[in-house]
Amino acid sequence: MEGVLIYVTTKDKSEARAIGRDLVQSRLVACVNIFDGMNSMYFWEDQFQDDQEAVLIAKTAAARATEVVEAIRAHHSYECPCIVTLPISGGNPAFLDWIAGQVAPVGDPH
Repeated sequence: MEGVLIYVTTKDKSEARAIGRDLVQSRLVACVNIFDGMNSMYFWEDQFQDDQEAVLIAKTAAARATEVVEAIRAHHSYECPCIVTLPISGGNPAFLDWIAGQVAPVGDPH
């Protein structure tokens, strides 16, 4: 199975949990991890920002990545959310098999 991690920043833990719950319950991803209280510094609309955010990391099959990104965008509060797909190049084969078994196949209406 070709797997990916999808890294997402959200305005807070509540938004990360809502998005994560939707992704897991719809079987688009096997699981998510949420890290609260991340500090982010960046420029937005020519203004320096120093914010607290939450990070959501979703584990899924590469074949579902585009659909996962679209689902996140549909439920995200940001105008231009950080959603980045990172390939999984290796790891515990049993865990990677578990991811494959949890994610609904493309075309499955779960």
